[in-house]
Amino acid sequence: MRCTLLTLALAACAAGQKNGEKMTTAKAQAAPVLLAPWQGPWGGVPPFGRFQVADIKPAMEQAMAEALQDNQRIADSPDAPTFENTIVAMERAGEALDRASAVFGVYTSTMNDEQMQAIETEISPKLAALNDAIVQNQKLFARVAALYEKREGLGLTPEQKRLLWLDYTGFVRQGASLDAAAKTKLAQLNQELASLGTKFTQNILAEEGTQNVLLESEADLAGLSPELREQAASAAASRGKAGKWAVLNTRSSVDPFLTFSTRRDLREKVWRMFIMRGDNGDAHDNNSVITRTLELRAQKAKLLGYPSWAHWKLEDQMAKTPERAMALMEAVWKPAVARVHEEVADMQAIADKEKAGLRIEPWDYRYYAEKVRKAKYDLDENEMKPYLQLEKLREGMFWVAGQLFGFKFAPITDGSVPVYHPDVRVWDVQDAAGKHVGLWYFDPYARPGKNSGAWMNEYRRQQRVAGDVPVIVSNNANFVKGKPGEPILISWDDATGMFHEFGHALHGLNSSVTYPSLSGTNVPRDYVEFPSQLLENWLYTRPLLDQYARHFQTGQPIPAALVQKIERSRTFNQGFATVEYLSAALVDMKLHTAGAGPIDPRKFEKETLASLGMPKELVMRHRTPQFQHVFAGDGYSAGYYSYLWSDTLQADAWEAFLEAKGPYDKTVARRLHDDVFSAGNTVDPAEGYRAFRGRDPGIAALMRKRGFPVPAHD
Repeated sequence: MRCTLLTLALAACAAGQKNGEKMTTAKAQAAPVLLAPWQGPWGGVPPFGRFQVADIKPAMEQAMAEALQDNQRIADSPDAPTFENTIVAMERAGEALDRASAVFGVYTSTMNDEQMQAIETEISPKLAALNDAIVQNQKLFARVAALYEKREGLGLTPEQKRLLWLDYTGFVRQGASLDAAAKTKLAQLNQELASLGTKFTQNILAEEGTQNVLLESEADLAGLSPELREQAASAAASRGKAGKWAVLNTRSSVDPFLTFSTRRDLREKVWRMFIMRGDNGDAHDNNSVITRTLELRAQKAKLLGYPSWAHWKLEDQMAKTPERAMALMEAVWKPAVARVHEEVADMQAIADKEKAGLRIEPWDYRYYAEKVRKAKYDLDENEMKPYLQLEKLREGMFWVAGQLFGFKFAPITDGSVPVYHPDVRVWDVQDAAGKHVGLWYFDPYARPGKNSGAWMNEYRRQQRVAGDVPVIVSNNANFVKGKPGEPILISWDDATGMFHEFGHALHGLNSSVTYPSLSGTNVPRDYVEFPSQLLENWLYTRPLLDQYARHFQTGQPIPAALVQKIERSRTFNQGFATVEYLSAALVDMKLHTAGAGPIDPRKFEKETLASLGMPKELVMRHRTPQFQHVFAGDGYSAGYYSYLWSDTLQADAWEAFLEAKGPYDKTVARRLHDDVFSAGNTVDPAEGYRAFRGRDPGIAALMRKRGFPVPAHD
């Protein structure tokens, strides 16, 4: 188990127990199911259904103690350090904690009720404590450093050299070279930061789980399709309001309402509910959490010898420096803002023609954008949605995976793989020869205690250190259930999101490496979004749409004329999409280069956006008080730019297919598999991309994709 290198927030390293703490008999008895090697087929599966939530805490505590002991044994070895007895041994240390952490991550992200939140609050600071205890172990670091100093004479493979370099730099970057006093201070900072991240998440969960806009009458439903009405009715019933309708405080519920509701007063009410999460001046307000988090991050960066948190975070990413990341964002920002002004003018013209007597406000943007799409492209969301069935699109994702990588997905319905909630389903993933590759879990529906949005998680990474261990991945979303047995229709944006997250899953499923620390999606943050963003492109392809975009009532395929409209509108609303995202990325970077002084998040956000020339008609995709990418943990802190960095890669990579025989070109797909999807972190990402493409990417493909002017110098 490699605590120092785990990067996925939901599967992050769990915390450690202080030296000398002893497990009670009751704890020891509660833990075995969660600590033991997983039983069942396919290398074993998580033991859902065989434990109580109360068992998670003692299991984590025992696993943390064992992980600490495993690493201490390596440090205390009387034998001279070798790659096998140090680096490989570290890869295998804490295997029980890997298993317990997988369950802990599932429950904190998808089943986070009050009991689980109490456990998370206690365990989170110990997560940081264990990591610090390992990376600050001077004897352990000395063994790694000794190997690193003589690395050229060890006869290592390229993958082993990469792992040794990552281990050594990881130790150094996390304070292994600091003196004793500085290490103590760093440990204190890390534990408080972990607690703050948990508090931030739980504040958002509280508001998303309890807040909604209740629609009292048919008049409140004006503009909503029958499908949206049914979903709203189901949402209200699930909140104890049968006979009413509800817009939940999640993006998948809010965005459709803002797009179609003709009730401007209710659009504003829903919009304000959503954008004010964590910013209501109550017990769940996140502003003080943010202020303290930023202070501690600045202190940590200074302690480690960096001018800012952003400089520390980006050093081992593709961008390397905040300045390079900012240069890319600034190159895109101005043309994106210019496009927003054009989009607003188009919307205002329609509002004026309708004599609406209004100026476009943020709660109007999606509504009038839909009218513009109808006027410009003869296309509206309601025309597409009957063909976008959740389950048919899932089948379409499987088909794309088969075309590109030879994968086959077989549903597991015999009960051999237990799940943590009845909504969850599991598939056996096989390669073209029928060999088992991994398991794919699908958890698509919203419920209380589940994080908002959509994400991918790895329960177990592929590796070959302890035999040929297959991967287990999941995709998670927050679609609102309709009536039982009826298909769930989703928006084009939601369909794109499904393909995006499935791209992450395929990155994990394709992994073919030896060492778990280098496996799958465990790559730099500004590279990990490249495979997922790339997969979004296949949603637009005719072979997929012809087969899987089927009318939910007639079963007829989506008409060719409608597909052509979708293609023609591909750059539609890119000003909005880019500025909404990029404003959040710029605020993130500026927050983390602002220095150590106390920051008022509300004031900073407002002043930064004003200095950027943020159009008043829209807001950041994630306002600061609800910016979980950045403040629920440090995974995307000073790193939200990475979506744009990765989009630059994927736009260029997609053109590699178009320059060949098209989206399903087998030769290009093979290179994509070999150099990107299967390689994990065994090679530097820049080298891996050059191997795939034959050159470095430029910005031209990104600008073409978004419909912006292409710079002459690119």
